Amino acid sequence: MGVQGLTTYVESNRNFLQDVRFRDSRLVIDGCSLYFRLYFNYGFDQQHGGDYDAFASFLNEFLSALETCNIKPYVVLDGGMDPSDKKFATLRQRLQSRIKEADSICHGRNGSVLPILVRKVFIQVLNQRGIPLVQCPAEADWEIACLARQWNCPVLTNDSDFYIFDLPAGYLPLHFFQWTNLNGKASQRYIPSRCYTTNNLCRCFGGMNRELLPLCAVLTGNDYGAPKETETLLALVDVSALGRGGGRGRGKAPASRVEGILIWLSSFPNVTEALKEVSRLMDGAAGAGRRGQGGGLSSKLLAAMQEYNIKAQSPLAPWFSKGTLAPKGKTSGLAQLPECLSLAAARGQLSPLALDAFVMQRVLLIPQVENSKLASSHCSSRPIRQAVYGILLQKAENTATPVQTQSHGSGSPIFVEEYDRLDLKLSKNQVESVILWNHIHLDGLSQAPAAVRLGVLFEVLGVTQSALAPVPLNLQLAVAVTGFWLREATPAPSQPLLQALVIGMIYGELTSNNQPGAPRFLSALDRQRVRSGERRGVDVGAAHCLSQWQSCLWSALCLNQLLLVPLPEPNVLFSGTLVHGLFRYLKGGWPVESLLPGGSLSGQLCFCLLDAVKDCSLKTNPSSFGSGKKKRGRGRGRRGRGRRGGRGRSQGGGRGSEEINNRFALLMSEEEEEED
Repeated sequence: MGVQGLTTYVESNRNFLQDVRFRDSRLVIDGCSLYFRLYFNYGFDQQHGGDYDAFASFLNEFLSALETCNIKPYVVLDGGMDPSDKKFATLRQRLQSRIKEADSICHGRNGSVLPILVRKVFIQVLNQRGIPLVQCPAEADWEIACLARQWNCPVLTNDSDFYIFDLPAGYLPLHFFQWTNLNGKASQRYIPSRCYTTNNLCRCFGGMNRELLPLCAVLTGNDYGAPKETETLLALVDVSALGRGGGRGRGKAPASRVEGILIWLSSFPNVTEALKEVSRLMDGAAGAGRRGQGGGLSSKLLAAMQEYNIKAQSPLAPWFSKGTLAPKGKTSGLAQLPECLSLAAARGQLSPLALDAFVMQRVLLIPQVENSKLASSHCSSRPIRQAVYGILLQKAENTATPVQTQSHGSGSPIFVEEYDRLDLKLSKNQVESVILWNHIHLDGLSQAPAAVRLGVLFEVLGVTQSALAPVPLNLQLAVAVTGFWLREATPAPSQPLLQALVIGMIYGELTSNNQPGAPRFLSALDRQRVRSGERRGVDVGAAHCLSQWQSCLWSALCLNQLLLVPLPEPNVLFSGTLVHGLFRYLKGGWPVESLLPGGSLSGQLCFCLLDAVKDCSLKTNPSSFGSGKKKRGRGRGRRGRGRRGGRGRSQGGGRGSEEINNRFALLMSEEEEEED
């Protein structure tokens, strides 16, 4: 949500905000506002697909600053789309805008597009730090406001709707939250900030009734839109306000549309009187033959104002105190989810894509930086999403006989609307859900053995357990996805790009282990990063391929969550600037071995992962429903990798699984010994 022009108006007037030294308090955080603000305002990479490792490190610094000041954060995330559809037109417009911005970034121009896995990394870091969080069924503004009101603590966000909600402890705009500039003595550190309260605003308008602020928001225009008659009313209000000389400084013209509406509303003692005036003005404009038109607008305005009507008891408070879910209430569409998935959704362990597919049978696919002349990067991962839709939407009675699509079964086909890029336009596609050979119905998920759920995941990705056996458990999902990507991506990924991606995985895992000291392996790789400000533009072909890989991982993470995580989730620490830099280096003819210590376990692990990816890319699972495009003999199996100056076989290829267990611990100890 957001009220047009309100942030600019409030932040330009110091009387509406007061300086505070924030410490020793609960803090309700709008999670989506926070990760958008941290990623965009601190200059993290967008052009190369995102630097999730740097973002994770920065987020940890933010959380440490809160801890230093004895601030206890409670993070609330948006979930799926508003089931009322009131905001859908706004969402489509934003998606169209982001498609164009992604293309602009791809060509070296300005734009802002959040990399697709930032939200996932954000949740992972919060979980690692033990930060309480909840994902709401839909947009979280109302729930955030109710919780802050009940707890009498402020809200940290960047959403102008919080200038309207009546919160006793106020709203801390992220723009003024100086968490990188801690002050005070060691035992009394605080974060300099500025706090807004509705009292401060209303005081500047002659003690205006706070209950009139929601009417101001609706008349000004928010993300839910305004009744179409509103513009007619505002034209009449402007004439009326000028006739009275204004409410705040007679004869002085309002500085903005927002101020003009506030001046007008401040002349009424309450909402009832203001809406009576709306009816009078509209009826007068309609003429004698069309009386009653104003009453219709008043009713619409009053209904729209209810979005800001917060309750004293928050539906989120039981979750944070006892871990129990409140009744579904405003978003009853999720009431049909099994309890295990409802809990997963509340923990942020079921993605908004799954929630939207279940409730709305409609999903919005996140634009990425890619070649707009080619098909969308999300086309490569469509088979994974079709499986997600099948599990969520297919009824138990339709699954007695294994079939590949619902249209071959006894019932009607079930489709999900996917909104995605077609060239530079937003396009709607009807995507059919798919029933798997090893189908699990939604209600049977919690009873299904882990081996069965794992079998479903392997079927969708078209991999076998034996192909993944040599791979460390926490990397098996990423390796399986990479094999799927090799089959499905168009154009086919090159060998240097695959090698760069796998080395990037190892780098991300080693970085996440937080071992003391920085191994030379990591330092050597860091030197290959693409640096900001380089004149050469992004390699659009590589960017497109890597966007396809990210889409495959994004969709597979959703499927894995829906199946109650039969494989552990990898740390999503992909670094676009690193992988692009490594790709440039390897494409120049340098062998993989030149990046790895000679004969080291890091090299053995790299070639082991490359072998496993190639095995996973083979079309060995006949029930898999992906396209399974054959790669023309390029690097199949364990042979023919085509490494320049390299060995004929990987160092780790023939080792028993017990020898390559816990590779990362071995690697770290080896690297530390080399540095001594």
